[in-house]
Amino acid sequence: MNFERHRATRRAFVALIDLTDIQSERRVAALTKDLSLFGCSVETVNPFSTGTEVRLRIWHAGVNFYAEGKVAYSQPNSGMGIAFTAVESSNLPILDTWLAHSRK
Repeated sequence: MNFERHRATRRAFVALIDLTDIQSERRVAALTKDLSLFGCSVETVNPFSTGTEVRLRIWHAGVNFYAEGKVAYSQPNSGMGIAFTAVESSNLPILDTWLAHSRK
């Protein structure tokens, strides 16, 4: 199995996530299993293919986080890794807060 190196520590983080394939508009609703400054892992039996560009919304504790990303890896019947490609500056404090709470 090929293990990838992450640019930042991933923290266990379970939240609802809604992903939309930018090209086909196909949607997947699932759960995250971890989170970092640069992306997240998603548990789903129907992951998008590696390279798929997505819009995403993660919601946790009544707060929404929006970003665009790209599927970094895909494992059928297991999940996928999403690398964030665009995060609006107004969403960065949300990400920082969630990561800070997950360190505790």
